[in-house]
Amino acid sequence: MPDIRILTEAELRGLVPLDRDAVDCVEQGFTTLAGGGVEMPPIMTLLVPDHNGEVCVKTAYVPGVDSFAMKMSPGFFDNPKLGLPSTTGLMVVFSSRTGLLEALLLDNGYLTDVRTAAAGAVAARHLAREDARRVCIIGAGVQARMQLKAMTLVRGVDSAVIWARDTAKAEAAAASLREELGIDVQAATDASAAVASADIVVTTTPAAGPVILADWLQPGQLVIAMGSDQAHKCELEPACLACADLYVPDSQAQCAVKGELRSAIAAGLIAKDQSFAELGGITAGQAAGRRSASDLIIADLTGTGVQDTAIATLAGSRAEAAGAGATFTS
Repeated sequence: MPDIRILTEAELRGLVPLDRDAVDCVEQGFTTLAGGGVEMPPIMTLLVPDHNGEVCVKTAYVPGVDSFAMKMSPGFFDNPKLGLPSTTGLMVVFSSRTGLLEALLLDNGYLTDVRTAAAGAVAARHLAREDARRVCIIGAGVQARMQLKAMTLVRGVDSAVIWARDTAKAEAAAASLREELGIDVQAATDASAAVASADIVVTTTPAAGPVILADWLQPGQLVIAMGSDQAHKCELEPACLACADLYVPDSQAQCAVKGELRSAIAAGLIAKDQSFAELGGITAGQAAGRRSASDLIIADLTGTGVQDTAIATLAGSRAEAAGAGATFTS
């Protein structure tokens, strides 16, 4: 049996930072998905309602890629009350040719955080106005912080505002990001004003009800909804999708059952059989993105298995080149 490589969170943080290479890696995954041939089954979800928890399993086989990842991602959203992170997890990497186990990526959810933030950057790169400068982040957790950093990788962001239900957390996140990014980042107490002030709005919460209303939105904005990845979640008022000039799902099949699209269909605002160009179709040049500076665009990102295989492949190639990790033979 071949050696199996084990990589810890600390090693993976050193190997795969959130940078333009990570964004390019995830973008290529979306483009490949649009090209066909990718095997990406529906997300498997285990709900743990007694403890406000869920576990998602995502995977994708990508033709031409030597390995594929299966990612197990728990989200237990009461954990911060216990002093624990709300998201954890790991990735298991198998050979695409033989199915043999190749690596265990014990990232505690770090690679998921990177590929999720990178997907936001891909959406902003292709759908935000070129002159977008101000960002509004809804939420104050790890992904909120990473999304703002991701936006700075693809647009000349010079100011941002953070709104969260917990004002103290929003203020702490704003102070930390001001120091890290060297831009003006402030906490907001009025969500509607924060949203209306921004060129790019990113939602990063596990909310079960809307945190953004349609009449807050402005022409020319890009709204990136990251948090709704289960059938019980919803961050945008369904009318937001109805008033958008362009709606872009990462996977329409997923968004119709787990994303913001689900809520809009349920509200009767979008027909079940209406077809939309996916983000990969836009990155591949198969479909148009922003057509004018006044377009209001909504990107609905539920997270895809192809992103996990893409980021795991990047981690694996860098680990091999660096000789990182421990190995054992089963």
